[in-house]
Amino acid sequence: MSQCDVTEAGVPLNSPAFLSWRKLQLSRAKLKASSKTSALLSGFAMVAMVEMQISEDSTVPEGMLIAFAICTTLLVAVHMLALMISTCILPNIDAVCNLHSVSLVHEAPHERLHWYIETAWAFSTLLGLLLFLAEIAILCWVKFYDISKYAAWSAVIMLIPVLVIFLAFAIHFYQSMVAHKYEVTVSGIRQLELLKEQIEAGDLERTNGLLLNTSGTQIV
Repeated sequence: MSQCDVTEAGVPLNSPAFLSWRKLQLSRAKLKASSKTSALLSGFAMVAMVEMQISEDSTVPEGMLIAFAICTTLLVAVHMLALMISTCILPNIDAVCNLHSVSLVHEAPHERLHWYIETAWAFSTLLGLLLFLAEIAILCWVKFYDISKYAAWSAVIMLIPVLVIFLAFAIHFYQSMVAHKYEVTVSGIRQLELLKEQIEAGDLERTNGLLLNTSGTQIV
């Protein structure tokens, strides 16, 4: 059994508690992925900045050095922010998730802190990865500029299609998730409408039954 398996039986799949439990699992997965990705990439950025050695007679343009410093600082700051959010929220979610009880889902802060969770996810996966790709391009340029300008340009040119594919996948993924969420919402609305019709039909039958009983009593 996984840590987030539900042990309570008889919980309707379309109940608010079960839907909140599914959101809890999704938030937990996002925070775990964000923390691991941010820790890994920020570590790489720090190592690249520390290990980078530039001589005083280097011919690397000053603008490229400024871009390297800014990109590295932003990369580490963005991932540290995502890591801080994940580290602060994840233990509170794990504490509820490990209880394996849907009835306790309201004690988790995933609904109230939804925007912080999405911010950590976006910083770690979207903005953080874009900055990491830019970091690789600038790092290759600074590293190989004095040795071979062709090598520096080759690294930048090779990263351009990768960046295009990354952006295309990100846009397609976002559109697919929006479409999926819309379909799920529409399906939920239809189920609620069907449930409302069933309840109204049951109330109508009970009302007609009471009227018939009242009429029979009056006739007798």
